Amino acid sequence: MVKFGLQFKATLENVTNVRPLGEDFRWFLKESVPLKGGRSSASMVQKCKLCARENSIDILGDTIKPYNAEDSERFKTMVQFECRGLEPIDFQPQAGFAAQGAESVTQFPEVNLQEKDWTDYDEEVKESVGIYEVTHQFIKC
Repeated sequence: MVKFGLQFKATLENVTNVRPLGEDFRWFLKESVPLKGGRSSASMVQKCKLCARENSIDILGDTIKPYNAEDSERFKTMVQFECRGLEPIDFQPQAGFAAQGAESVTQFPEVNLQEKDWTDYDEEVKESVGIYEVTHQFIKC
């Protein structure tokens, strides 16, 4: 079993604490599935059509970290996955992220990063907010 970290990088404008929202946030993996003949569980199980081997990816929930204003324009590990027989090679951010104003307590609970950019307006401080140039990479942990 190998652990991989999903590193997130973006340019933040007047926002901080960018994070997945909720227990059921999708990293394209949503729920735990029992492994055949085993006592453990995984977030995704895939069976090889050629050798019938079960491969799995498990989301390590205690490794989920927010991306903050001080992380802007730098790669930071946002989550780790425990992988058996699989290696993640791509990530497509979608809806389900949240953020908050960097200089206010304004919450932005519906951040959609599918287009790799997101903008809004913080009424409390009367400034535009945004998340731009979202990119990622995977590292072995």
